Amino acid sequence: MKKFPYVVAALVPLSSGAVDFEKPYQLKGGEAVIELESPGYAAPALYDLDGDGVKDLLVGQFMEGKVMVYKGKGEGKFAEGKPLEAGGEVVKIPGVW
Repeated sequence: MKKFPYVVAALVPLSSGAVDFEKPYQLKGGEAVIELESPGYAAPALYDLDGDGVKDLLVGQFMEGKVMVYKGKGEGKFAEGKPLEAGGEVVKIPGVW
């Protein structure tokens, strides 16, 4: 299965009041670049899942409708990804390839 690196770019306000993009960079979960499974349509969201005051990264669109969670470590860093679980079972979104 082909994988795609997840790349982000942040908007940066300029002194003129306009905004510009920072140079894009690849996000890492632990030491590895976060990769998406083919066809590469991600659905990322930042949310503090565990209530520790640090936002965690949730990325949807993985095989069988899985959502991966990358626990936030602060300063734009994330732990290695794990599948989202509810009630001790891996969450699967129905209707996803």
